[in-house]
Amino acid sequence: MAHPDGKKIFFENLSGAGKAIAVLTSGGDAQGMNAAVRAVVRMGLYVGAKVYFIHEGYQGMVDGGDNIEEASWESVSSMLQVGGTVIGSARCKEFRTHEGRLKAAHNLLQRGITNLCVIGGDGSLTGANLFREEWSGLLAELVEQGLIEEDAVQKYSALHIVGMVGSIDNDFCGTDMTIGTDSALHRIIEVVDAIMTTAQSHQRTFVLEVMGRHCGYLALVSALACGADWVLIPEMPPEDGWEEKMCQKLSATRSRGTRLNIIIVAEGALDRHGKTITSSNVKDLVVKSLGFDTRVTILGHVQRGGTPSAFDRILASRMGVEAVLALLETTANTPACVVSLCGNQSVRLPLMECVQMTQEVQKAMDDKRFEEAVKLRGRSFENNLRTYKLLAHRKPESDLPVSNFNVAVLNVGAPAAGMNAAVRSAVRVGISEGHKMFAVSDGFEGFYKGQIKEIKWGDVGGWTGQGGSLLGTKRTLPAKHAEKIADQIRKHNINALLVIGGFEAFECLLQLYEARATYEEFCIPMCMLPATISNNVPGTDLSIGADTALNAIVETCDRIKQSASGTKRRVFIIETMGGYCGYLATVGGLAAGADAAYIYEEPFDIKDLQANVEHLTEKMKTSIQRGLVLRNENSNENYTTDFIYQLYSEEGRGVFDCRKNVLGHMQQGGAPSPFDRNFGTKISAKAMQWISKKLVETFRHGRVFANSEDTCCLLGMRRRALVFQPVVQLTEETDFVHRIPKEQWWLKLRPLMKILAKYKTSYDVSDSGQLEHVDRNRPKESDASVAM
Repeated sequence: MAHPDGKKIFFENLSGAGKAIAVLTSGGDAQGMNAAVRAVVRMGLYVGAKVYFIHEGYQGMVDGGDNIEEASWESVSSMLQVGGTVIGSARCKEFRTHEGRLKAAHNLLQRGITNLCVIGGDGSLTGANLFREEWSGLLAELVEQGLIEEDAVQKYSALHIVGMVGSIDNDFCGTDMTIGTDSALHRIIEVVDAIMTTAQSHQRTFVLEVMGRHCGYLALVSALACGADWVLIPEMPPEDGWEEKMCQKLSATRSRGTRLNIIIVAEGALDRHGKTITSSNVKDLVVKSLGFDTRVTILGHVQRGGTPSAFDRILASRMGVEAVLALLETTANTPACVVSLCGNQSVRLPLMECVQMTQEVQKAMDDKRFEEAVKLRGRSFENNLRTYKLLAHRKPESDLPVSNFNVAVLNVGAPAAGMNAAVRSAVRVGISEGHKMFAVSDGFEGFYKGQIKEIKWGDVGGWTGQGGSLLGTKRTLPAKHAEKIADQIRKHNINALLVIGGFEAFECLLQLYEARATYEEFCIPMCMLPATISNNVPGTDLSIGADTALNAIVETCDRIKQSASGTKRRVFIIETMGGYCGYLATVGGLAAGADAAYIYEEPFDIKDLQANVEHLTEKMKTSIQRGLVLRNENSNENYTTDFIYQLYSEEGRGVFDCRKNVLGHMQQGGAPSPFDRNFGTKISAKAMQWISKKLVETFRHGRVFANSEDTCCLLGMRRRALVFQPVVQLTEETDFVHRIPKEQWWLKLRPLMKILAKYKTSYDVSDSGQLEHVDRNRPKESDASVAM
């Protein structure tokens, strides 16, 4: 079966038979590296290749011997949730020498290895590319020394390299997110959330130093995610006189009743003259100028530690599979590539183009061309910086534009982590644009009851880290109360609406759009932000809250699997939420290493259940001790969680026993993940800017009148970009009975989950990465951060 552009669709058509692939981790460790190693090993074995571990990075390659070990399916079991890298990583001076690379080549050739998957930073990948370029010369030397036969030169003529970037700093150009960055943000935000409680108790100022010697990504995004008062990063040193401005800001914040201040400093922060700004410098400055009780916390290697987040596991798994695909498709003329992510798509980029651009960023910083350094980091880094300044630094009232527009914001449907970050962002951006912002409590139920009041800048302080919905939210739809809602719009002179919620919010906007024909009050710009853990809203690949729910599922699955450690073989049946949408079960299953995930979108019968039991029974007869099966709550009305539990218990008798767990509303609670805080903050800011634009466009003869389709939109992430889409146009893409989109991108991840669980299945490669060039104008991450 062929794709229209000639690319083969099913992976069965691509064979790795006779190939040998080696995987190594090099440089600093990063959470998620093990998930990448696991994916490379299992995908390699799946296609019939021999796969080898190279322990201790390039040092192991140079030393050879037991450091190069053949990998089996079982050898990567139980490593998905482990932080760091279990195959080891080491700096290797010897590999930097010609003699060291000659030894490494000989060690690889002894095992017939000509395909390398390197997981590391730009230094590790540059070294791999040099090794590749020297390969033919190294082979000639080995023949000359009598270490290999002449025919080996022909047989092993080319070395193929594919890289994956593992670095918590997210400092590599060309990819949205490097493996480990999201987990490092989790560590930082956990610490910030903990510090905030003690800081509030004592009215303290905390200075946090985070990693980022040359890249301020961690500092910037964590500042955005926790609403820090001040952030110092290497790409954009503060203007001269920053000390006084910072102290004024801290003092003003305290005078408004805030009990704490947070300042985040990247370890590589500099001033305009190249002088290092340390966390202790900042502390001394605050104490001397303001007399505030100030403490310093240096996070250090805490940021590298701990289990990888759900995002990093999924990213690493997808990239590991893509790396094997790239190795199978490479030829002698194909340049060494890096597999990476742009928006929600896999891409392959020439390794040296990425390295060169990464080096250009550093050169721009060294030459004090800071604006250029920020631009080279990518459009989203710029957007992060701009959004942070917009939300953290309040302009004096006299400097604000006066729009005379009133904008209302409300939450609809079930609560989702990240809603509060989105509301905070909307309120502050709206005020910065000169609007008067109104908060509506309890969704449209509160709207028709008149629960509407003005909300100011300081009212949303500290909201980013709060779970649930501080505004209150209800599932009430507006159609029955249209007249009363119209009255309230007229009474409060509401000129635009921002609705944050799930599928109900989508239905609400459709009803309000239809009601425009009857009530002119609804002829105002309206925008919806998708926020639901189920991720079942049409028009977007991702919803606010889904990442937090995935992390809750994965954390629980890790604990449940660990509970069986040291006991007899056991299978766990876990029920997830999601209504009829199988996103949480599928993507959670991929991140937790599930053996099966039952969902509504992929019908299953008793034969499928029986086949899954038999598959697990076979695996349990080897060294595998634990099995994990996820079931979406509405996957099938007859094959319930209880039914599946009883079936597995009966059929697995004598081989394994079973336990079941219904995760329930635990998936909906908790503090929002860094991803959801950042995603909610950025898309809400973009939505408010769109609303401001539409208000100006539709203001005629002293009033706002907006009745076209494009003034009632949903802002969603589609593949590589954020897109405003008229809600009425999304109806054709929607299954209203089951409250899901008719097409869902994540269904393509299901074969990947099955392959990594040792099932024989076909894998669609029509959507896999194509070799592209690094575009300087292409965002380093998409406007919506990264979708998973």
